[in-house]
Formats: sequence, structure tokens, C-alpha cells
Amino acid sequence: MSYRLGVDVGGTFTDLLLINEVNGETFTAKVPSTPEDSSVGVLNGIARICEQSGIDVSNIDRVMHGTTVATNAVLTGKGAKVGLITTKGYKQVLQVARSFCPGGLGGWVSFLKKPLLAPLELTIEADERIDANGQIVDVLNEDSLRIQLEKLKSTGEVEALTICFINSYLNASHEQRAKEVAAEIFTDIPISISTDLVPEMQEYERTETTIVNSYVRPEVARYVDNLSRSLMDKMGDDLHLSILRSDGGLASARSSAESPVNLLMSGPAGGVSGAIHFCQKAGFKDILTFDMGGTSTDVALIQNAKARVRRETRVADVTVRAPSVDVRTVGAGGGSIAFVPELTKALRVGPESAGAKPGPAAYMKGGTAPTVCDANVVLGYLPSDVQLGGAMAINKAAAVAAVKTVAEPMGLSVEEAAEGILKIANEAMFGALRLVSVEQGFDPRDFALVGFGGAGPLHANALGILTQAWPTIIPPGPGVLCAYGDATTQVRDEASKTFVKLLEDTSKDELANALNELQERASATLIADGIPQSNQEISFQADLRYTGQAFQLSVEFTLSDLQEKGIEGLKSQFDNEHTQLFTFALESGHEIIMLRAIATASGGELPMMPQSQRANSLDDCKMADSQIYFEGKYYPTPIYDRNKMSTNLELSGPAIICEMDSTTVLLPGYKAQVDTVGNILINPEN
Repeated sequence: MSYRLGVDVGGTFTDLLLINEVNGETFTAKVPSTPEDSSVGVLNGIARICEQSGIDVSNIDRVMHGTTVATNAVLTGKGAKVGLITTKGYKQVLQVARSFCPGGLGGWVSFLKKPLLAPLELTIEADERIDANGQIVDVLNEDSLRIQLEKLKSTGEVEALTICFINSYLNASHEQRAKEVAAEIFTDIPISISTDLVPEMQEYERTETTIVNSYVRPEVARYVDNLSRSLMDKMGDDLHLSILRSDGGLASARSSAESPVNLLMSGPAGGVSGAIHFCQKAGFKDILTFDMGGTSTDVALIQNAKARVRRETRVADVTVRAPSVDVRTVGAGGGSIAFVPELTKALRVGPESAGAKPGPAAYMKGGTAPTVCDANVVLGYLPSDVQLGGAMAINKAAAVAAVKTVAEPMGLSVEEAAEGILKIANEAMFGALRLVSVEQGFDPRDFALVGFGGAGPLHANALGILTQAWPTIIPPGPGVLCAYGDATTQVRDEASKTFVKLLEDTSKDELANALNELQERASATLIADGIPQSNQEISFQADLRYTGQAFQLSVEFTLSDLQEKGIEGLKSQFDNEHTQLFTFALESGHEIIMLRAIATASGGELPMMPQSQRANSLDDCKMADSQIYFEGKYYPTPIYDRNKMSTNLELSGPAIICEMDSTTVLLPGYKAQVDTVGNILINPEN
């Protein structure tokens, strides 16, 4: 019997979900993350889940993995030392950049630019030039290039090499030849060229993206290689390891190691994929998601069962031209630390987090600072007899002692301070949800809200009240939903091409020819990973703008759409999206900037695990009686076991619903029902 394993590495916990590919049976596990080496936590989790399920590790033949290795390399500044080869006269391309200072109108006052990922002392200029039409003006001077490369190598500092020439997106011949020459001298380091990664106009974005790829490439390649070897030692040589890309698709281990710039938002993308999977099965296609973990909360908007994808990915102050699910992150997690500044005496929460070590005070792992998790324990939302991951006890006395440190300076009771901590954290998450909904022209009341992550179900009902997005949905296994998303998503790759032309001057046949070329390029990567073209689905995107605009919007379509609706169909789609965002559309001036082909291959539709047919009553599901503190007073509150709750079972708040990986809070005045998929649907009682 074959199994596939989804693994998601978070800042606090590593989540695992094992799926039987025949009958859909699932097993879950949650172990502490190991920030010093993520693979250790992954291997610990595999040992735990195999022990708990009684399944031999050799029966697992596919591992799908969401990782933060690339992200952490950028955030911590611990990537490779990158050498850069650029066109003569363009040595300062990174310094010139886009003259943007983050931080609002006064940002330039305090903005300190971080050191460049490819410093000037490791940058050389190639004597070559290609014009704006792709024609060679000056042939690449290979002799001069070799001399400079030898000098660069003699520094002994270059750990990864980047090649990015002006206008190379129109003609890649010079970059490709320069790579061949460089490979003769730098025989033991990775070499990245811009036309392999992002053959698009705008030299700064293209250069920055390729440099970031080089910056994280040795670290990611080392991690993927070590993890692959460790897994194959345990599971056999026929194991397939796939890594989740930022855009929600899967990439092979080989492709991930070569193009790690596409992994910068790998972690958050898994939860979005998992939420789409369960909500679409239950008939909900328009949803808002919030994934609340121990360190942060990621939110996204899904329309018609498709996540919105950005063409740029931003990590810290680095922006790269790589597709990613449009996820916004806020520093509010279960481990976010609450404090009272001496000057203002006003309660603050986050963004600093207790993380996996020392963790919240209630975990008894050395943490003493009050966190959002401790506030939930104080209020009874997280009962002290619940065990996280099946093996972690919660100490309420320690949580109370921690929250007292912020309650006393403000003259509040411990319960009032704890409730204040939760309200501040909830408002921070609500602000992030507004970013992906209201500020994009969407009304959150037109969407369902999906709460997941280890801490998400604790706050889901409260976020439903703030957004008025009903029902609020708690999917099965919410604490390991990112791992479920990793295990159920599709292998994906894409190819792009700059195509600057007015829509009115573009013929349908001309566009179709360009798309066919892109389709072949996008399919080639999947074919190289053993996925035949017959098992691939191809879709296309065109980036359009009105002439003179400094940004563009992506319009998705298929070849059949183009044949049926013609160029006018692209114009209509663009106008509709432009109106959605900016309330107006123009009659003319539509311009195509980019074309893109996206190849996806399904890993095979997994069967859903059948729901329990037992018609258990609420009394059958009841574990204990407890109480919660809400809006200034205590309420008697039953605790239920989610694993015993059957389809169509209904209950009224207040109630607490416990499971291995998370805890759901149902507040007074609200009701919950279990649907046929296993989701908990929360709605107002009136």
C-alpha cells in the first residue's frame, strides 16, 4: 500500500500529514521545529508519524515539502557571497535600483540601505552589447572576460556567480556563452543566468532576481541534497521528493535546487492550497484564509477556487520577479509577546515572538514573557489539560504568572489583560485581511473565512465577527493544513517572454505562435522530471496595461479562449479587473507587456477520507466541563472531542472543540455544524 507525506516547516512547529493513496486515510503529527537545521525536525517528524501510525517508512514513496530555507537565508543575511557579471557601463545597476525608500513619506530619514547581495568589489563588466531589438551591437569579448574572471576567482570569495546582461531577454546568446566561459574557470560553484530564470525587461528587477537566486542557491541545494539522501536512506531510492513553490505549485528536488528564488514564499503557499482543497469539496469557492502559527499569521484571498498570484515576491527589503501566492503576513502568532512600554503604558503585542525556544510560558520550556498563547490559556480557550502534538503539556499557573507582568502595570485583572492581548492580536490579523480584500476592491462579507494553523481556530470565531465573513470554516486537521496542501497540490512550472505591443496591433495568429513557443518551454521542465506532456495541462497569462502606466495586471486564458473570443476577450478581462481595483476602464491604449505559459501536472486525485457514519450525540463527544472568560464574565463551557463529531452534528456556543493539532473556540451567541467533508461551519445564531 502506498502513502504520500506532506511536510510543512514553520517557525515553531513542523507539521506532517500522511495520506493513504488508496482509501484517503490520514495520520498527523506535530513536532518542534529545529531552526538550526530544518531537516532534523523533518526527520524527527517522520519518525514520530510512522511510530504513531504503525506504518513502515519504506511504504512512503512521495514526500511533498514546504520549506523556509530560502526565506531564512535572505532574512538572516546568511546566503552565499555572489559575484556578478554585467554589461560594460552597468556595474552600478544594483546601486541605482528604483530609488525607493520603505516607511512612508518620511522613510528616507531613517532608511539605511543594507549591503548589496552582490557587492561592487565582486562585480565585473563584460565587453558586449545587445540593442533594444535583440540585435548584437558588440560581440562578447571572451579574452577580456577570461582575464576578469581569473581576477575574480583569485579573490577566493565568490561562492555563487550571476550573469545578467543588458537586453539579454531579447537575445540570450551572450549570457549563455558567458556561462560556458565562466564554467571553465569557476568549476565548483553554481552559475545563474537571467535568461534561464526571468527573461523579462527591466534590467534592475532581472538582475536582482538572478542575484537572489545565486544568493540562496548553495544553501537550498545543500539542504535539498542532504534531505534527499537522508530520506532515500530510510525510504528507498525510488522516493520522489517535491518542494512547494511560492506560487502554490510543486517543483522537483532538482528544479528547486537550480531555481530556489521560486521558493521564497514556499511555506505560506501550502496552507492556501489545503484550504482551497477542503473548501472547494464543500462548495465554497470564494474564501478568505488566515493561517495563524506560532510566529506570524498569513492571510490570502481566493476567488473561484483560485488563489491570487503576484508577479513579484518581497522578503524583507528584497523584491524579486518571481510568482507567489498573494499572501500578506503580520507579526501576530500564538508566540507573539505582549509588553507594556515604560513611556506609554499602553499594551502592545508582537511582532517579537517566543518562537519554538523558549516558547510561551505555558509550554514550560524556559519562556517567561506573556504571549498570545498564554492569554488563551488564562481565558480558558486553550484548556490546560489539552496536549499539543499529543505530547506537550500546558501549565496554566505559568501562563497566569506571565500575563500578570503586563496586567499589574496597567491596573487590570489577569483576565482583562489577557482579553486585551487577544483583541490587539485579532485587530492586527483583521488589518491584514483588509489588505487582501477591502483594499483590493472586495467586500469580505461576500466570502467565507477559513481559519487554520495551530492557533487559527482559537481566533477564527472572533475574526468572523470582525470581518462578518460567514460561515467561518475550520477544516479537518487545521493545525497541519499546510502539510495537507503540500501533499495535494500539483507539479508546476512556467515560461515567460517579453512581448511589448499594443493590443490593437496584435493579431490572434501572432499571439498564438508566441504562446506555442512558451508552451514548449514550460513543458520541457516537467518532461525532464519524468512527467509526459500527455499528463500536463497548459494555461496562459498576458500582462496588460494602459499605455503609459507603470504597472500591469495579469489576465489568465487558454488557447481555446483565444480562438473563441480573440484579442477582444483579453481586453474585456483586463478592463473588468482594472475596474475592480480602480473603478474605471479606458476605451483604448491597451498594451501587452508579457506573455506566460504555465504547465501543471496533477499528482493524481486523492480519495477523501470517509467521514464517520456514527451518529454520535453531543454527550458522546463531550470530554469535560470547563469555563471561558468572554467580554468581562465567565461562561460554563463544555469541551468536545472533534474526532467523535459526526456529519451534521450541531452545537451552540460557548464550546471548545479539541483535536490533536489545534483547538477551536465557539463563542457565546454562535453555532457550529459539521458538514459532509468534515469542516466545522460557524455562523451567528441569529
